[in-house]
Amino acid sequence: MTLEDQYRVMISGYYGVKEMDEYDLKLYALKDIENYIHDFMEQNPSKNFDYDFEKDKIEQEVPLKTKLQNALELMNKMELPIDLRLLITRRLKKMK
Repeated sequence: MTLEDQYRVMISGYYGVKEMDEYDLKLYALKDIENYIHDFMEQNPSKNFDYDFEKDKIEQEVPLKTKLQNALELMNKMELPIDLRLLITRRLKKMK
């Protein structure tokens, strides 16, 4: 997976978590993800890849189901709260 693809998964996952309004501690998870993405961008600067353009494109064009799936992948990698992961899993099952 390229660095650009990794970034896309992280951003998509961020927006997936952002959709989880029923989770009371969502803001803490989002802040952790923001820090994780910021660290990733600092460690992997790219002159040929427009991070901001890609972020806006993902927010507008990626389907919710994909965002939620990417959120699970990102949260597993970051070891974020299991209760949020379970809520996302339940929501995905309802979408099928």
